[in-house]
Amino acid sequence: MTFIPHVIDGEEVESLDGARFESVDPWTRAPWAEVALGDARDAERAVTAARRAFDTGPWPRMGYAERGKILHRLADLIEARGGELALADTTDMGKPISDATAMDVPRSAHNLRFFADHARMSVGDLLPMDTGHHAYTRFEPAGVVVAIAPWNFPLMLETWKVAPALAWGNCVVLKPAEDTPASAHILGRLANEAGLPPGVLNVVQGYGPESAGQALTEDARVDRITFTGESGTGRAVSRAAAANLTPVSLELGGKGANLVFDDADLERAVRWSIQAVFSNAGQVCLAGSRLFVQRGIFDAFLDAFTAAADAMVAGDPKDPSTKLGPLSSEAHFNKVREYVEGAVGEGATIVTGGVGDGWVIRPTILTGASATARVRCEEIFGPVVVVDAFDSEDEAVAAANNTPYGLNAMLFTENLSRAHRVAAALRAGTVWTNCFFIRDLRAPFGGVGDSGVGREGGNFSREFFTEPKAVVMEITPAPRA
Repeated sequence: MTFIPHVIDGEEVESLDGARFESVDPWTRAPWAEVALGDARDAERAVTAARRAFDTGPWPRMGYAERGKILHRLADLIEARGGELALADTTDMGKPISDATAMDVPRSAHNLRFFADHARMSVGDLLPMDTGHHAYTRFEPAGVVVAIAPWNFPLMLETWKVAPALAWGNCVVLKPAEDTPASAHILGRLANEAGLPPGVLNVVQGYGPESAGQALTEDARVDRITFTGESGTGRAVSRAAAANLTPVSLELGGKGANLVFDDADLERAVRWSIQAVFSNAGQVCLAGSRLFVQRGIFDAFLDAFTAAADAMVAGDPKDPSTKLGPLSSEAHFNKVREYVEGAVGEGATIVTGGVGDGWVIRPTILTGASATARVRCEEIFGPVVVVDAFDSEDEAVAAANNTPYGLNAMLFTENLSRAHRVAAALRAGTVWTNCFFIRDLRAPFGGVGDSGVGREGGNFSREFFTEPKAVVMEITPAPRA
């Protein structure tokens, strides 16, 4: 069986106590790898390595161009080993290999290239003063960054956190989700191969509460914590960080609204709406799981949407033809199954979908759910969508904003004024109009309410992963009395 170790201080190592746990392939439902089970002592030695690398090592003292060359080399290696990385995420969490190959791997390399170049080309402020002085800003690395990544887009979201932190000169301890350890280990190995100095990127495997993850968030030597995951866990991370006044960036859950107006391009709206809720088996924090369709096109949209959902090929995620793989774990499958099986009792009608073979939930479309139904109000994180009709624009916006979450929303319309008007009215960190999941890495990414705290991307990542400093210089000495 494959063994997946930690990567600490430039070395691939076992846990100090030799403990291991198993990673399960959700398609075969059998263990495929043994993983080093980190605890507080393993977290402590990783932070020690990162602290030493930051305080005395070359990485934060390199120029942007020199660091950028190494990060571009790491991006080259990700592309060269793309097949291995894609297979790792597919085996760990059931992501279709076609998606991992076509999106996750290229995007991960792009994350590194973008932030390497962004740091090098970023500019500060020059602030002339009337007093014979001028001020300017510097952006200096914050220090040791703990990056805690989720299991749904393992490699892509690991690099989303690691890339800006490294580009700005920080040293990182990455803790991947326990369900998806493999690609993080490969990333750590490739970082060593690319030439990152020892201790600059460390990977600690293991669990969160009362384990390695909790120890990392409580360590006073950590300068920044970036976390993506469930909202309740985000609160626990925030509480732990508060004890040390450690700044946190939290990208948490979502219950995205998708508004389809009667003037929308129907084919385009159906195509993007399918992707928005059923890609990655619905295991997407950005999923458009609350779908509101204007009454005049409701029946036509629902017919086309249902046909497209039924056409999705479910099966072995290692088969390139598969569009819908299994859910990531038995526990998660059982959670989503409970939502689906309990929906009828909450007044919903199952238009299509339901439980498939193994840990598969078929694309499930629900109508008629009550206003307080769990499937309508709670983040399911599976291929399940509730569809409702609406009459007016104001009604649609009010329904979309009726949630504690605020990560993202979508709207489909050919009316330019309505597009701008509704986008402004929606309470969400990102609003996609006539599309979904299109990203510009310069733009802010994050949510409001239960969807998180802070923003990352472009200058927003710079602000989080650095300590901005004002430097004030006297240019013309004041006359002496």
